[in-house]
Amino acid sequence: MSPRPPLTLRSAWLAAMPGTFVVLWSSGYVFGKLGLPYAGPATFLFLRFCIVVALMLPVALATRSAWPRSWREAGRIVVAGLLVQAAYLGCVFAAIHFGVPAGLAALIVGIQPLLTAALVGPLLGERVTARQWVGFVLGLIGVALVVEHKLSFAGAELIGFVFCLVALGAITLGTIYQKKYGGGMDLRSGSVIQFAASAVVMAPVALAFEDMRVEWTGEFILALGWLCVVLSIGAISLLFLLIRQGAAGKVASLFYLVPPVTALMAWLIFGETLGLFGILGMAVAAVGVALVNR
Repeated sequence: MSPRPPLTLRSAWLAAMPGTFVVLWSSGYVFGKLGLPYAGPATFLFLRFCIVVALMLPVALATRSAWPRSWREAGRIVVAGLLVQAAYLGCVFAAIHFGVPAGLAALIVGIQPLLTAALVGPLLGERVTARQWVGFVLGLIGVALVVEHKLSFAGAELIGFVFCLVALGAITLGTIYQKKYGGGMDLRSGSVIQFAASAVVMAPVALAFEDMRVEWTGEFILALGWLCVVLSIGAISLLFLLIRQGAAGKVASLFYLVPPVTALMAWLIFGETLGLFGILGMAVAAVGVALVNR
């Protein structure tokens, strides 16, 4: 008996989800670079969060999405959203604002899969094998090779590195927290709650440290639209689906592929340098991720 087409399509989609997530997540850095010259980082994020709420609320209402049944459940959704959206993205942008080069920031935050692997045992009871540990280390080496030409401490302020460490902690804890408490979250209503909470947190930051001026150029509108729809709705939903369906450590390992894919996109779009070490790093990172997810 031949397999039913829906199962075949579903299997193909499940197999494509990790690669799709990496490409979409990586594109965020490219479009962020495209749009940031026209608005402050906190202002950019605040607008992004508000637009996602405006897009997803009608969808959640029209499709009769399930909403949290208790304040405790809603609170857990908010915590995961603040960690993955507001804290992680806000701190990465702040680190770069305070002079930390993007490559160095990527390397520091790139420790996340290794840190996640160390925490999933005691916090989630997930077992990490020796082969997977080798894969995690290779992945970090690959990231270092990709960004080595951008590693510099020149002009970086200490507070910038503090923000990098906070971003690292936020995305690590956010991944683990979502795995432990967010398995039953409806992605439609959950997105509304998480991005609304993130907008509330980001608004006073933008008011306190920026003038909230925006240059509504074609590039900025393109970047904002892409980040709202493709990143905040598409990539974040894929991340939560992957966390729901797989081990947190395996999902975290996919972040090793983000700097290599971002470097490739920046080379194609902006003409940025992509040398031998970068190409070697891509291969090493890919081998590392393969060992973790085999």
